Amino acid sequence: MAAFSAWFWSERFWLPHNVTWADLADPAPGVEYPKAGHLFAAFPLALAIFFVRILFERFIASSCARSLGIQPSVGRRAAPHAVLEKVFTSITKDPDCRRLDGLSKQLDWEVRKVQRWFRQRRNQDKPSMHTKFCESMWRFTFYLCIFTYGIRFLWQCPWMWDTRLCWYGYPYQVMTPGLYRYYVTELAFYWSLMFSQFTDIKRKDFLIMFVHHLATVSLISFSYVNNMTRVGSLVMCVHDASDFLLEAGKLANYAKFQRLCDLLFIVFSATFFITRLVIYPVWVLNSTIFESWAIVGPYPSWWLFNSLLLVLQLLHIFWFYLIARIAVKAMLRGKVSKDVRSDIESSSGEECDASTDCPAAVSPSPKRQNGTTQNCVAAKDAARNLSGW
Repeated sequence: MAAFSAWFWSERFWLPHNVTWADLADPAPGVEYPKAGHLFAAFPLALAIFFVRILFERFIASSCARSLGIQPSVGRRAAPHAVLEKVFTSITKDPDCRRLDGLSKQLDWEVRKVQRWFRQRRNQDKPSMHTKFCESMWRFTFYLCIFTYGIRFLWQCPWMWDTRLCWYGYPYQVMTPGLYRYYVTELAFYWSLMFSQFTDIKRKDFLIMFVHHLATVSLISFSYVNNMTRVGSLVMCVHDASDFLLEAGKLANYAKFQRLCDLLFIVFSATFFITRLVIYPVWVLNSTIFESWAIVGPYPSWWLFNSLLLVLQLLHIFWFYLIARIAVKAMLRGKVSKDVRSDIESSSGEECDASTDCPAAVSPSPKRQNGTTQNCVAAKDAARNLSGW
């Protein structure tokens, strides 16, 4: 274990040339440098945030949802059935016509009855509109509060106006109480999101979002340990600028305020473009790559940190491509009909009648063709358009 610790905390990797951990271990009285042990404070705070979220969603967000006419819905649950449950959990959640015919003969059920069971079983695992509204309202509240705190804090920081100050005197830069609170709160929030994934209804994007939260936690922790917190605070603020707008647009969508949803989508798209495709590369990446190279010089963890930030920029470009594609389709359709980004779990209400998947199940109906089916197809198409988020 000692050998692994020595290898992991190698000064040649983490620190610039001619700097050692001993140089940072004993600062002058009243001076504090970041230490890895400081990050353990994020765990109890994450637990506290998790319980605050539960109380917020139950007593505040739920009341707001009800006042907007979004009631908690108890969907029809599929009747327990050992054979069908085994197929659902082990083989497929959406059987094709051939498997439906086989199950129909095996159980002596009509094909439509088997389809109905699978549809009800899929729907019972999906969060209701009320649940999604409460979750989005919690994220909106946190993102708005942390962005407000971040922008007020950074407004008074000299490195916001001259990014070269992120590197002058590095790594001997004091960790101020305000910067520490900003970092630990952001870190604790993403830890709480990771915790809550295991208690929330499991969705199709579970693995994607788990990897996203894990990458965010790793990047925040990495920048804290090697004291790149000044530029790290800029990165966090740039990303927080558009997140609360996204959640606000989703709230408007759930509440069926279509014009407000469209307006917020436009504001979110413009903010996303400005912050992540203009400010981030021109302001942040320019500092982390070129200014730090000139002032500090490269070293192994510097290469890793900038590689991660460049990968993040590639993701920004891909995400904005998806946003632009949704915007174009919305203009052609006349409205933004789906959430933007995170609802790839196909949870926008209950599924439409899936019997159209198997022509043998039911004869065509004009009402079915003109109404429900078209809405269902549009919803599924929109969900597939966001499959990369």
